[in-house]
Amino acid sequence: MAWNWELRDWPDFVRDRQKLAARETRFLEQAGVLIGTSRHISEEDRIELSISVMSLEAIDTSEIEGETLDRASVQSSIQRALGLKAARTSARPAESGIAEMMVDLLQTTGEPLSDEMLHRWHRKMLGGRTDLKNLGGYREHEEPMQIISGASYAPKVHYEAPPSSSVPGHMAAFITWFNKTAPTGEAPLLPIERSGLAHLWF
Repeated sequence: MAWNWELRDWPDFVRDRQKLAARETRFLEQAGVLIGTSRHISEEDRIELSISVMSLEAIDTSEIEGETLDRASVQSSIQRALGLKAARTSARPAESGIAEMMVDLLQTTGEPLSDEMLHRWHRKMLGGRTDLKNLGGYREHEEPMQIISGASYAPKVHYEAPPSSSVPGHMAAFITWFNKTAPTGEAPLLPIERSGLAHLWF
């Protein structure tokens, strides 16, 4: 069986935009409500809301990587990264690192995606890890990157990622596509369609 990235027409995704239309409309309506509401609350409340949202996102992101973070430490780290007064808490490198990454994400939202940006976020998010090699860069090992289950003597391979040697090329293609389909890009896509397709690249 060929993996998705081995298909001849990869990554020319086929989708039915009509099936997404109602959800896209609903999303844009709710986004408009949120933006409108935010204009009627104080600057202090807007900042507090942003910190809360970034904290939740940071914690959820870290859980995917198998890391459990302390919410109070993440929030205070985000406050410090924003240059605000924060409670004195002892934050671990993982907590302060991902807090810096979330603030960086917020402050660079309108900028084109780049290798350097991804590598910077990688270093910030996983800077506390001592078991990982090549932080802030694409993987270089020769062993296949696989998602497997079952016993070690008879593993079931659910997915195999592209070999390390081809990762820079795949990432260059993704970054070009991502910037091209941004709201200010040459071929902008609606939010749900774009985020769904971005997920399928990986």
